[in-house]
Amino acid sequence: MTDKTARKPFTTSGSRNLFRAILLVVTSLITFGALALPIALRPSTYQISIGSVASSDINAPYTATFESVVLTSEAKQKAADSVPPVYLRSDPMITRGQVDKMNVLFNYISTVRSDEFSSKEQKVNDLSSISSVTFSADSIEYLTTVSDSRWSDIQQESIDVLKKVMQNNIRDYEVAENQADVPNLIDLSFSATESSLITEIVTPYIIANSVYSEELTNLEKARVMETVKPVNTTYINGQSIVLRGQIIDAKQYEALEFFGFIEKENRVTELISTSLIVLLMFCFVIIYFRRRHHALLDDLRSLTLLSFLFIVFLVSARVLIPNRTVLPYFFPMAAFGLITATLFNLEASIIFSLLLSVLATFGLSNSFELAAFYLFSSLIGSLTIGRGKKVSSFFTAGIWLSLTGCTVIAAFRYIDNSTDWLGMVTLFGVTFMNGFSSASIALLVQYIFAQALGLSNPLHLIEISRPDHPLLQYILQNAPGTYQHSLQVANLAEQGAEAIGADPVLTRVGALFHDCGKAKNPQFFIENQVPGNIDSHDDMKPAVAAEVIINHVKDGVALSEKYRLPPRIRDFILEHHGTSVTKYQYCRALELSKKSPEKIDKSEFVYPGPKPRTKETAILMLADGCEAKARAELPKTDEDLRLIIKKVIDTSVQEGQLDDSPMTLRDIKIISDTFFRVLQNIHHPRLKYPEVDVKVKKK
Repeated sequence: MTDKTARKPFTTSGSRNLFRAILLVVTSLITFGALALPIALRPSTYQISIGSVASSDINAPYTATFESVVLTSEAKQKAADSVPPVYLRSDPMITRGQVDKMNVLFNYISTVRSDEFSSKEQKVNDLSSISSVTFSADSIEYLTTVSDSRWSDIQQESIDVLKKVMQNNIRDYEVAENQADVPNLIDLSFSATESSLITEIVTPYIIANSVYSEELTNLEKARVMETVKPVNTTYINGQSIVLRGQIIDAKQYEALEFFGFIEKENRVTELISTSLIVLLMFCFVIIYFRRRHHALLDDLRSLTLLSFLFIVFLVSARVLIPNRTVLPYFFPMAAFGLITATLFNLEASIIFSLLLSVLATFGLSNSFELAAFYLFSSLIGSLTIGRGKKVSSFFTAGIWLSLTGCTVIAAFRYIDNSTDWLGMVTLFGVTFMNGFSSASIALLVQYIFAQALGLSNPLHLIEISRPDHPLLQYILQNAPGTYQHSLQVANLAEQGAEAIGADPVLTRVGALFHDCGKAKNPQFFIENQVPGNIDSHDDMKPAVAAEVIINHVKDGVALSEKYRLPPRIRDFILEHHGTSVTKYQYCRALELSKKSPEKIDKSEFVYPGPKPRTKETAILMLADGCEAKARAELPKTDEDLRLIIKKVIDTSVQEGQLDDSPMTLRDIKIISDTFFRVLQNIHHPRLKYPEVDVKVKKK
């Protein structure tokens, strides 16, 4: 056995730890690739920009209402455009300036008029050359001939009219209107020629006295824009955002960006976040297995299968569910939880379903809802199926996880009223299909792997525990006493496992096969010998007899491999004696050595072990000892039976055989009471029936 074991890979502690580390690293790298690489059948992102042509139809993956920056900006711009220009109040200084300019004009005209040395023609030329005012010929003729007093009246009237006009708020676009109104303001005492002259004088000096203020206008626009409320836009689940061949505008681009369809040019941030979530998973798994050491960690084959199933479901989810409306609710994610619960245990199912649900939906648009859908469905399904002892358990679990999924959908969809009744009924129908498909997949997959890899799932255990199993038939035919002993131990151990919450099915099946190695040399063991002719092998050397007895463990492992028993069943064969001593042969050796232990190699009388590492194998060790001792001593009273059970348990505890198992003192107390109750029913006193002499009379 030692040579054969040495040739097997990963038998040393270092190599097994290396394998576990490599498996975790490879799983983490594949997980990172599944999250970071664009492997989805329907891409999550596209290389598009405003003004580019859409290469395919893109629909909203879910109903959402969000603030549209584009529409809000358009509304603000429209409001700003509606703001009229803001002008300052009329400035008196402008009026004074214009009056001063008019007085300069009057002084010049008066100077020309009073020049005695200029001819009339020269005066006409001088008046015609004035640039600020354009006089008509009649007005120039009048200016050269009008009296000084009348000229003075004309000046005063011109100033008065200018002041009247300039008292108004005149904006740049109102200048012409006010200039046209000048004739109406001239006193009627002036003649038509004088009125025309005054109009010609005043009109050029009427300018805008209310100046446009760009600053105030911008402030008013800003104030009006601030009063504009954000404009929201809504997309219904499945509504087209952009159609194939359509030129993408700003509004469509904004919606695509909101739903996460725009491929980022720099993916550093995305890669960092993906790395962090994978690193978190990496650390979580390490801490979990460090704190919660159980048989799954020791079984490298089961650990590899768990990693394989995790990767298959994760990659499949990342390929199929992104940017889909209905398919995510049909994807049988809960099947992973059901498979894990039946092949391994409930705890592993809960832990790794949690990881899978979070990672499979990481980065998706509706990740929170989908994560809750997958997680709660998986948990309820795993809790409902238990260990999956019957086929009906799978379909019961399928119904419960379907109801759970519908509840999650209703809870999320009622919050935002995002789905109509038709859509809700559709999702409910798909969820029920998901439940039954998950149950069917789990039933098929766990059966295939249990058969192919010899894993100890309940259905497989129940199948191999049938009396017509080839190995049980081999034991029955070759070692019937061992077979009966195993049945008694199986009944006892099963009750003990049930009492403390261990796995009763695994315990019972392990007990049925724990002594299968005795069938190789059945007559050497007392239970297979003829009553009244017991051979204790005292004629053999104690070490040789001990070797034959101990070899039934080695022979049992060989038979379990030949008949492809699950590895967990082999643990029962290896651990049911732990590292205890073959007491009868050791005591015989001490007797022959005249009580000189130093002359004896005690290792020749010690089982190879290991000690029981699970509650189930520890229960078997105690049940095996109690059943054998009770059968040998045949207790007459309850006190005798309790004493037998106490001796067996105390011996195992004192020798440290239970040190590696998670058995507690409370468990031991419960097991002791359970064993007493079961053995009491087996060894209860019976009445001796009187013999009746029946004489047959001849007719």
